[in-house]
Amino acid sequence: MSRFVNLEFGDEHEDQSPGHLNPAFHGEARFLQEAQSAFENGSFESALRLYSKVLEFNPQNATAWTGQVRMLIELGEHREARLWADKALEKFPREPELLAAKAVALGRSGDLPGALAFSDAAIEERGDTPYIWLARGDVLLTRKESRADYCFDKALLLAPKDWLVAWLAARIRYFHEQFALALRLMQLAVEWNAGHFWLWLELGRCQGALGLTGPARSSYAQAQQLNPRCAEVGLELTRLSQTGIWSRLRGWGRQLFHS
Repeated sequence: MSRFVNLEFGDEHEDQSPGHLNPAFHGEARFLQEAQSAFENGSFESALRLYSKVLEFNPQNATAWTGQVRMLIELGEHREARLWADKALEKFPREPELLAAKAVALGRSGDLPGALAFSDAAIEERGDTPYIWLARGDVLLTRKESRADYCFDKALLLAPKDWLVAWLAARIRYFHEQFALALRLMQLAVEWNAGHFWLWLELGRCQGALGLTGPARSSYAQAQQLNPRCAEVGLELTRLSQTGIWSRLRGWGRQLFHS
């Protein structure tokens, strides 16, 4: 079933958010708050459903429309992000962050000229929010342009010591396989919000991608202490162990070959 059915009308069977369980939890503002919280905790699928709940109360909420596009991008659903952005832009043709999100969806789908055009339009409308510059950096990385560095610096300058911006910048770098730069940004995010389990989890992923097995294991342990119920931590530890086993087997194979 297409995500569009769930986004437009909600999914009563799948939704296990607090709003579904608690009658006191209702209203546009409350669902928007919960969507943002889910997003910040890496629960992109839940955030996607919660943004759709916001639109049930107010179909003219541009933030929720933009949030849906961004969550689809985080979930790797770039084609659907493009389609949903088009649907949203029919209502809000000049919404800067929506234009920026469409730019990212286009860039990650391979439409590089279109991505740059929408990114330009977002900056022309209002180039003063961190996300617009993060999206610009994403587009330029897709185009293999070094000017992307300026865009990430600009985003961080607009939001001094904001862990969320550093985290999002790290995720973009990680997506483009710039693991060392992603690690540096994730370290900033952890420094600015050391009590957030998800940041430690993604710090571990950056470290693991660079072959830093020991530090990655320590980061996952921190994430587990902060949130013992996080299933992702166990999966990452298993993946890390399997990587270590294969590395050792390759090492033994090389030793036998050269002996």
